[in-house]
Amino acid sequence: MDGDDEGRRDAAILDALFSQAPQGLFVCDTDLRVVRFNRAAPGVRGIPPEKVLGHTFAEFAPGITEVDVTALCEEVLRTGKVIRDRLARGRPPSNPDKDMMVSFSLFRLQGADGEILGLAALVDDVTDRESALERLDLLHEARKSIGTSLDAFRTAEELTDVLVPRVADAAAVDIIDEALRGRSLPSGPVSADTPMRRAAFRSVRGGEGPRPKGELATLPFPTPYTQVLNDLRPRIVSGIAPDDTWLAADPDRAAALRSAGVHSLLVLPLRLRDTVLGLTALYRFDRPDPFDGDDLALVTEIVAKATLHLENARSYVREHTIATTLQRDLMPCRPPGLSAVDTAYAYLPEGAGGDWYDVIPLSGARVALAVGDVAGYGIEAAAIMGQLRTALRTLALQDLEPEEALTRLDETAAFLGRTRSPVAADCENAPDFVATCLFAVYDPVSRSCTAARAGHPAPLVLGPDGSTTPFEVPSGRALGSADGMGYMSTTATLPESTLLALFTDGLVKPYGRDTEAARSRLGEILSQPDAPLDQLCDTAVYELVPAEPRDDAVLLLARTRALPADRVTVWSLPQDDSVVATARRLVEHQLGAWDLTDAVFTTELIVSELVTNAIRYGQGPIELRLILDHTLICEVSDTSSTSPHMRHATATDEGGRGLFIVMQLSDRWGSRSTADGKTIWSEQVIPDGPAR
Repeated sequence: MDGDDEGRRDAAILDALFSQAPQGLFVCDTDLRVVRFNRAAPGVRGIPPEKVLGHTFAEFAPGITEVDVTALCEEVLRTGKVIRDRLARGRPPSNPDKDMMVSFSLFRLQGADGEILGLAALVDDVTDRESALERLDLLHEARKSIGTSLDAFRTAEELTDVLVPRVADAAAVDIIDEALRGRSLPSGPVSADTPMRRAAFRSVRGGEGPRPKGELATLPFPTPYTQVLNDLRPRIVSGIAPDDTWLAADPDRAAALRSAGVHSLLVLPLRLRDTVLGLTALYRFDRPDPFDGDDLALVTEIVAKATLHLENARSYVREHTIATTLQRDLMPCRPPGLSAVDTAYAYLPEGAGGDWYDVIPLSGARVALAVGDVAGYGIEAAAIMGQLRTALRTLALQDLEPEEALTRLDETAAFLGRTRSPVAADCENAPDFVATCLFAVYDPVSRSCTAARAGHPAPLVLGPDGSTTPFEVPSGRALGSADGMGYMSTTATLPESTLLALFTDGLVKPYGRDTEAARSRLGEILSQPDAPLDQLCDTAVYELVPAEPRDDAVLLLARTRALPADRVTVWSLPQDDSVVATARRLVEHQLGAWDLTDAVFTTELIVSELVTNAIRYGQGPIELRLILDHTLICEVSDTSSTSPHMRHATATDEGGRGLFIVMQLSDRWGSRSTADGKTIWSEQVIPDGPAR
């Protein structure tokens, strides 16, 4: 092949290269003026050659407006540095209304002798590729940032944060009010008059939008919003004209759209299968391009994820409401009126956990005070709380000492822990205990208080003058281990008008607060001897419970009383059959002094049977005690630890009816163990109340 043929072949190759190359190819001289280019290059298709040839990149810069192309070209021409795959966004001269993403590479052209001939640029339209990557990045951001909590308002805000400004200039989320309340929703279309609450709004211009967050409203009909609710299909409004018919149906919204300069609208239902939770609306006013099908496909996927989290939030609210209702129904309506203590409480089941309290009247005018906290949240925690509270009340009514009652309750808690739902048992965050509890018994006759605790905060005890009184209750393990180690209690004699404060962690340990500082502050609040207990409870809540509590909180206050000495009478009797008649005479005399002559006959029978039972089956001296409280209490104690057992005598038996008679004549009766033996007691309701 001769030189002419080679020249023609080289020229043909160059012509084919510049006419057929899929990428843009530009060749510039040393003055950076275009001397040859690929007419199929991105952004110059259909542009006359004279508008490109002889022009510098500063004059032309095909599709590139975000970087200083001239400076880059001069740097490459001067240094020989190669720039590869630099990305830039711009608008091509052939279509200035369209966004374009290009990738360009620059390198210097040199002759064989090293002479600098000019510059070459390779330009490629990567708009589709970068758009796909950007969409994938946006979807990843949505998966990462939407649904970080079970709060519907927060989830809605996370959705608008993802959409603005990367997809829209503004976005709003409205949720059906019934969904926010956790209630069940009907499937299928939603009527236009369904109340919806503004959950979130975000705009590139800032501000809270035409409707404040939390506002409840209905949608005027007909508009694109109501049409979406009607057929559950999204709507794209590519151009909004001032005279559009649907704007007249909603003048307030129309005024806001015109004021913002909105030209394109995208409305989607927050739809989970056939159930609609609300609406999402996207607006464009700053960026010129309207919403299209690609935007709809992208936003649909993001909104679907957000809707799933909103449904989780609705389910959480529903379970929280049920659990809270269950908790409240399982709690006593109000503490009973007692001679032993004045009580008041603050009960805040805001976290739908398992906090509880109880005030239990016991025999001998005593009272049991209990506060507990079940691990976990929701319906299961509330159910376990109800079972533990019932079990503890049952144990307390058996007159068990606090340490023994907690030991028995520990066994019950361990059983509940073993038999709880498999889902809860397999949960990684499942606690290794079932509950904590503080249990105390106060006797107004001796003014003694005995308390034990199972992994629970120790009580605060304040004397009659408001000063803190030491009352060290040994700390035992939390309930549910059933390791047989048992619990220890402590007993203290308290002056009358001593204040006992029993509480749960939710009151003094929210959000990582310094527990000791909060406990000290609680002591300061309660150190007001003359303040009503209800007022002290309210003040403690105002100062210690955060505005948005995440945990339950209980505060139980009990101000002690002492039973007047003239309301208690005690006699010591020998273990001899002859003392039965003596006991009846003593009772008759004492009831006469209390002006309870109508109760003499019944009480004499009860005392006769109890004393006779102690003589026959007991040991040591016998103690007879009468207590005049809200009821008339008769107690007979001996040094035998054998518990009484009531049996039904047959027709031929001469005895065996004593405790049966006591049961028939008493409103309540029972027995309890004491340090020296046992006590059998009987209570009778006084029809007209005790004489004062």
